[in-house]
Amino acid sequence: MELRAQALYILSQTNFTDKTKAVAALSNAWASGGCSLDTSIKFEVPNNIPGLPIKPDLVSPKDVARRNMRTTEGRAVMIHALAHIEFNAINLALDAVWRFADMPQEYYADWLKVAVEEAYHFTLLNEHLIKLGYIYGDFPAHNSLWEMATRTTDDILARIALVPRTMEARGLDASPALRSKVAQVGDMEAAVILDIILRDEIGHVAIGNFWFNWLCETRGLEPISAYAALAKQYEAPTPRKPFNHQARLAAGFTEQELAWLENA
Repeated sequence: MELRAQALYILSQTNFTDKTKAVAALSNAWASGGCSLDTSIKFEVPNNIPGLPIKPDLVSPKDVARRNMRTTEGRAVMIHALAHIEFNAINLALDAVWRFADMPQEYYADWLKVAVEEAYHFTLLNEHLIKLGYIYGDFPAHNSLWEMATRTTDDILARIALVPRTMEARGLDASPALRSKVAQVGDMEAAVILDIILRDEIGHVAIGNFWFNWLCETRGLEPISAYAALAKQYEAPTPRKPFNHQARLAAGFTEQELAWLENA
């Protein structure tokens, strides 16, 4: 069993239960020494990635259902949207493992860890959805996260700059207000799940920051100007205020980067 080949295989799986179980099994195999790593493999890009279930229907972000927290269905729509983000995040972490060759071993171990934790988040959210009378796939969803991934397949620096450090870092900013809303309507189980996700996502964004800065140093680039150039080149969405400064600092953003974001 080779780690990157297995990550690609799991990425192609369409059943979300099978995918989450396979991620856990791969992590256990890696931890126990039952999985090798070849950092030099250059894979042919298959046509069947990412593996997606038949549902949910993928629509434009403006066509995703409104999220009225005061009804069970409204909360379910919100939980479903979060579950879809986490499902995409599983695929993104697996894609980071197989796609980019010639990185240090720690890089692949880091993104495997991210995949495991994203699978855990997805499972928590889907189990909560079931308690509300729904399941993942019952509502439409948008695919913005993966669309950015497809635009950054040619450069690992762009991928890390614009997915974990931009798209996923937005979750650090949005989480406190969202957590407050679900707590206000009495859904404390959802609030606890959001606490878990925020805790782990700080670590995931920190991993993105570490490898972004490592790559910038390797290429002789200044991080803030490199990020600005990549965001312009790949037409990344502008991060929206307010920023969760505490969480972003914990995730490895510098004060200088936060000041730049505030003024961008």
